Amino acid sequence: QVLLVESGGGLAQPGGSLRLSCAVSGSTFKITPMGWYRRAPGTERELVASITAANYLEYYIDSVKGRFTISRDNAKRMIYLQMNNLKVEDTGVYYCNADQRSLRTWSWGQGTQVTVSS
Repeated sequence: QVLLVESGGGLAQPGGSLRLSCAVSGSTFKITPMGWYRRAPGTERELVASITAANYLEYYIDSVKGRFTISRDNAKRMIYLQMNNLKVEDTGVYYCNADQRSLRTWSWGQGTQVTVSS
């Protein structure tokens, strides 16, 4: 069973930055494309960024391009999301999981709340 533990969320002002971390248990992490997802208030959970396992190719939705950067450390079984120039619309609960575009996701962790407000 894979366990996902997200951390690093909090309150930020517009234009501010946060760095999210996700610890992933399980031996398949190193070969699994991973993603960060966001559930904004009143919306469905959506994939906002992903990174492949071997060559670290990155994907972002348009609304976060140029502001968010996803990264991973296979040795530590961690993925990260650096979020810069935060906007109010980035508010939501952020989760990590396998990239749903190519794999079935694992059980979801508790997520980490990001609130962007002045």
